[in-house]
Amino acid sequence: MQKHLTRRATLAALTAAAASALPGMSFAQADRPVKFILPNATGSGVDAITRAAAPALGKALGTSVVVENQAGASGVIGLQALAKNPPDGFTLSVVSNNVVIFPSVIKNLPFDMPGDFTPIAVVGATPLVLVANPQKVAANSSREFIAALKAKPDGYNFGSGGTGTILHLAAEMFVDEAGVKARHIPYKGVGPMVTDLLGGQIDFAVLALPSVQQHIKSGALKAVGMCGDKRNAAAADIPTFVEQGLPGYVIDAWFGVLGPKGMSAAAVKKVHDALLAAFNDPSVKETMAKQGNTIAISSVEQAQKSFRSEKDRFAALVKKVGIEPQ
Repeated sequence: MQKHLTRRATLAALTAAAASALPGMSFAQADRPVKFILPNATGSGVDAITRAAAPALGKALGTSVVVENQAGASGVIGLQALAKNPPDGFTLSVVSNNVVIFPSVIKNLPFDMPGDFTPIAVVGATPLVLVANPQKVAANSSREFIAALKAKPDGYNFGSGGTGTILHLAAEMFVDEAGVKARHIPYKGVGPMVTDLLGGQIDFAVLALPSVQQHIKSGALKAVGMCGDKRNAAAADIPTFVEQGLPGYVIDAWFGVLGPKGMSAAAVKKVHDALLAAFNDPSVKETMAKQGNTIAISSVEQAQKSFRSEKDRFAALVKKVGIEPQ
């Protein structure tokens, strides 16, 4: 009888231990950090947003948060790394809308987007701004800039964080909308591209406002125009391209959170709840406002629909501006 009870007790203990290790477990129960793999280089808009929110996310999750940049192949490498992790909620990613453009611009994409991942939330949007090196571009307005580009067809170049990224697509949209020509120079990440833009190796680029605010304020870069449909409070002195005569040129970069495929509903809820808490933290809200980001956290269901509908929308844009899959 005693042996029978002992066996029962042992089985009960093993069952309880297994349950505590399931994806639905409390993050506070685990002596390990939650890691955010960013498929973007240091200095990108997504990087600035994630690092600003990391302390509040850690507090909401009850554990530390580690941010790890794994840039390369326009972001594919970081997403591959995310996909290989267990779906326990301890490895996540903050991504831009680059990820829904990939299927239209990359041949033989090594994963299905979003089928091989778990969309958790669309968190918000970050404004895009077209900036130029003031030593290479004398123009001070959209009209002057377009006139300069038309005067020297293919005489100017622009950079991006990689072929097929939102920054590449946004610049191609400008070139298409303005009816001009310019040469695209892709980089392995936003950081190296900004370095070359500051150094004059490239002439202009479209970038997330948070990643270049300080360079605009210092005069190291010149803002030609905001790419949204209205002025941004964080850069109210920079006019939109809509104001400057390009009514069809409107684009921004939304960002969201993904996990590996197969996350449990409980693990997804814990992460989603943490996002709501972190981005409602007063210090995070202040930083997001200074960066010009608009925060509007979607439901899990809305995120899953958005990732699919946005993939279709960007496929049409890619076709319109003529980017060939590579």
